Amino acid sequence: MKIEYTASVFTPAGWRNVTIAADAERVSAGIARVLAVTAIDGETPAGTMSRTGARRQQFSGSGVADREVGARKRLSACNVLEN
Repeated sequence: MKIEYTASVFTPAGWRNVTIAADAERVSAGIARVLAVTAIDGETPAGTMSRTGARRQQFSGSGVADREVGARKRLSACNVLEN
């Protein structure tokens, strides 16, 4: 299944919200486990990413993607894009 949810990333300007699209597997009726992150704010995860293009908004996209793999997400807090 494909899901979309928000997560927080740390930038030099502080914590910022990003939208993550991921492939997941359903663990139970209301829980899914993230298998792979496909996009962060609509872009493929990369080493250095920025929300606005500004240096103070930069964060490690690959680090965020690695952190999210294996995470258990409540489906009630996610947008299910595809079953």
